Amino acid sequence: MTPVKDIVGAMTAASKEDVALVEKAYELSKKAHEGQTRYSGEPYFVHAAATAKVLAEYGMDATTIAAGLLHDAIEDGRISREEIEKEFGKEILFIVDGVTKLGTHKYRGAERHAESLRRLLVATASDIRVLIVKLADRFHNMQTLEHVPENKRRRIALETLEIYAPIADRLGMGRMKRTLEDLAFPYVDPDAAQHTAEVRKLKTKETEDGLAQVQKTLKQELAKKGLTTFRTDIRMKGLWSLHKKLQRKNDDISLIHDIAALRIIVPTVEDCYTTLGIVHSLYRPLPGEFKDYIAFPKPNGYQSLHTTVVTPEAGIVEIQIRDEEMHRHAQFGIASHMSYKQLGKNIEKLDKGIQKSRFSALSFSWRSLIPSLMKVTKDNDETRGKTTVPLWLAELAEAHADIGGSEEFVEGLKEDFFSHRVFVFTPQGDVIDLPATSTPIDFAYAIHSDLGDHLQGAKVNGKLVSFETNLGNGDVVEIIRKDSAHPSAKWLEIVRTSLARRHIRNALGMTEPTPPSRRHVRRMHKDKS
Repeated sequence: MTPVKDIVGAMTAASKEDVALVEKAYELSKKAHEGQTRYSGEPYFVHAAATAKVLAEYGMDATTIAAGLLHDAIEDGRISREEIEKEFGKEILFIVDGVTKLGTHKYRGAERHAESLRRLLVATASDIRVLIVKLADRFHNMQTLEHVPENKRRRIALETLEIYAPIADRLGMGRMKRTLEDLAFPYVDPDAAQHTAEVRKLKTKETEDGLAQVQKTLKQELAKKGLTTFRTDIRMKGLWSLHKKLQRKNDDISLIHDIAALRIIVPTVEDCYTTLGIVHSLYRPLPGEFKDYIAFPKPNGYQSLHTTVVTPEAGIVEIQIRDEEMHRHAQFGIASHMSYKQLGKNIEKLDKGIQKSRFSALSFSWRSLIPSLMKVTKDNDETRGKTTVPLWLAELAEAHADIGGSEEFVEGLKEDFFSHRVFVFTPQGDVIDLPATSTPIDFAYAIHSDLGDHLQGAKVNGKLVSFETNLGNGDVVEIIRKDSAHPSAKWLEIVRTSLARRHIRNALGMTEPTPPSRRHVRRMHKDKS
């Protein structure tokens, strides 16, 4: 069992009040779960304490950690909502309530999970701490999944792979994403998990000594150039991520160069580019394999320089270069930017809003939000204490709030949320975040419905392209607008986003959604080609 001193010890800059709050929640949770056991036979409180420890390690504040300790207290314990509110206030009750509601429905595949996904979206858009507590809860549950009855394991593992790991990825929580995926993988496809583990082990053995030599050479060269404050480590690719990449490469391991990557962490952004120059002076880079995620961050906020080089010691090696802040964000994502000292004042207002309408929690001022980060505004009395969430999440919630049918809702979420992303640019340099394989039509509607409704043509990187063109990372897209231009029914077979599809239907006066089979067959054909 995790002692309270371990939780407190993992907290960042905890005040006496913070420690007192966590200790109080620890004792009440322990009392609430007294006599209850898990499938493993351990006391149930072990799970509550482990969840809180994960939250502390991710740098969450005392309020969130206390909510993590109490997250099952209402549902599984002997504590009422009124008691939690009396002892800890509305803020902690709000988070605990949100986590409890997320656990109400059992996952049976995304199509049968529409209402739970709606709840997830609303709860997350209301206060993202609800989701982070749920991720920490799932993190520990996956570590002990072997003790769960066999008939439940695969369902829980599938839910983790299809729902929670993609969400962790979109929140930039790389460490959480990888761990959830790799814990779930063996329960979803044991044979594939074993095969992937063997492939990774063999490849690691081949390059282990060579990578160590590359690491040593780079350390010496960096020191010669005056870079002495840095650290390096070797990152192994996660099993699930490797499995998916092997599928894309037809199981040809020779085409995968990032199974083991050398990571260099330096003090400043300037040092990142200096280090890149040193790396390229030592080793020849592969053409087309350099990615500057510092100048152009991924939609989830990830920043780093990635270059793939040819080394005499280890063959083809991927090298990642970033500063300490970028590294922390890559590991902890949105949690690394969170500060909630002032949040409590607005919880009551939020709570009333949610009770008023199932989607009224989405009534924040979305245009004030910051992409890929979440912050608490503290500038003045009028805005102090208001929670903000990532722009993509706010827009996602807004886009899907009025979709009535469960099938269409889930289809939209799968395409717009649980998918790989690309970021493309307007001619003015604004970044537009879209699902992979999006088209110029999707791009136009992402900017404004009027632009999509009057789309006549499109240029990508200065060249005229067809509407079916798949956009790639870094493309500059220019939309040619004409008043007389209007959508056609064929566009519904081309577009990738549910937002574009909905606007096209509206423009065409259609009420029923286009059957998904046509879209899926077309997209499968594109993927295979």
